[in-house]
Amino acid sequence: MTSFTNATIGNGCLGVVLAGGLSSRMGQDKAQLLRKSTATLSMPSMLEFSKQMLSDSGINNIVVSGDNYDVPDQVKQSGPVGGIFSVLSNFPQAKSLLILPVDLPFITARALTDLRLKGELSQKATYFAGHNIPLYLPNNAYVALFLAQAFTITNSNKCQDSRLGSQSEKKGPSIKALLKQVPHQAIKSRDAKTLFNSNTPEQWQQAKQQFNL
Repeated sequence: MTSFTNATIGNGCLGVVLAGGLSSRMGQDKAQLLRKSTATLSMPSMLEFSKQMLSDSGINNIVVSGDNYDVPDQVKQSGPVGGIFSVLSNFPQAKSLLILPVDLPFITARALTDLRLKGELSQKATYFAGHNIPLYLPNNAYVALFLAQAFTITNSNKCQDSRLGSQSEKKGPSIKALLKQVPHQAIKSRDAKTLFNSNTPEQWQQAKQQFNL
């Protein structure tokens, strides 16, 4: 785990690897799956690979969202938006976020660069058509309002559930719900393969077969 302060992060674009999911479908921590690199003959974890792709795309500062990493979830089991909320709560001065889930074994630095540059140019939340994440997200008043409302309601419901003895599992809104409330645009991906995600052992096996080609 890396130690960060607002001063070291600065006010530019902050890279965020989302690694806080339960990985229940995979059966093990997706962040620690080993990805074969034919270029270097190394075996980086998916977390290391994801951080490297963000770095190679021009991002200087990168944090990992998840209870075992740099930014623990402030609202447990609140999904990707909960991770975004936690990151911006810790680093409110970040001008924008470039958000990458840890389960995209074929993502490229070029794809992430495209996303960021087009997002910076338009100052809109930017994602690939058909995929709400990876996501370039400006830190603006629209985002702040959505998160404040979503997690004020979430915390209120959590208290009510506690009194009623309820054990609700999902406590956060979806990325799709967030995008509906902020200026956004979808861009075309150069290569659909870069957005293949590995949520299950079967999908991971498919990915591993491609690593060997």
